[in-house]
Amino acid sequence: ALEARGLEYILGARERTSSVVRQIVLDLDRTAMVPLVLERRHGETQIWVKEVKIGKGKDARRFIVTYNEAEAEKARADRQQVIDSLQKNLKKGDKALLGNGAFKRYLRKASTGAAFEIDAGKLAEETCFDGISVVTTNAKITALQAVIRYRDLLQVESLFYKAKATFDTRPIYHQTDAAIRGHVYCTFLALVLAKELMRLCEAHGFQPEWQPLINDLDRLQQVTIEKDGRSITTRTHVTGQVGSAFQAAGIALPAGTRNS
Repeated sequence: ALEARGLEYILGARERTSSVVRQIVLDLDRTAMVPLVLERRHGETQIWVKEVKIGKGKDARRFIVTYNEAEAEKARADRQQVIDSLQKNLKKGDKALLGNGAFKRYLRKASTGAAFEIDAGKLAEETCFDGISVVTTNAKITALQAVIRYRDLLQVESLFYKAKATFDTRPIYHQTDAAIRGHVYCTFLALVLAKELMRLCEAHGFQPEWQPLINDLDRLQQVTIEKDGRSITTRTHVTGQVGSAFQAAGIALPAGTRNS
């Protein structure tokens, strides 16, 4: 549908369930991977990248395969923890395994004795996917650019999560299309402003934690007191990194107390 409308896309592929990805992109293609170093907030991450095309000409499907050694090691460690726990539970009896989704994927029916046993074949198959991720794209960009842009999309996804958790976005049942568009627009605007504020803060040499910063900003209040025909406006004390955030954004804090 996206291609029919002439739109470019970068989409994550399902490595385990897509037959095309499993058989051609992962199993059959032996193209050498190219190293790529990505700068992150806490150091650098090295990944390996290769491009695989299926088909010819304009109808060729383009896949970008990446391998992240750090993520592969984490996947192996996480799986080993599951296996260790699974072996202990197998000794307790089969009932201890019921209802545990993490266990089911590594089990099979035993030929003799107990009802279940560890599926060695499944374990070997899972290791093939450690650290591997695949995206497909029709964009006219290099494989390395596709990987970097897809990671940006992951950052957008993370921001939408923050919109729900941090901005306390709740389900709103709209009655009109205009209200839906307005809701999406306001949410997206909040995300843009949050990202821009963090960018300005980083440019000024500090990286505040988002939730504590929001809490400090929420405590910054201003009130006007009127008495005997006079009015005085005062604000609460600046706490945390509020002052630094205002400075990074180029906004002057109002005076602590002033006549209105």
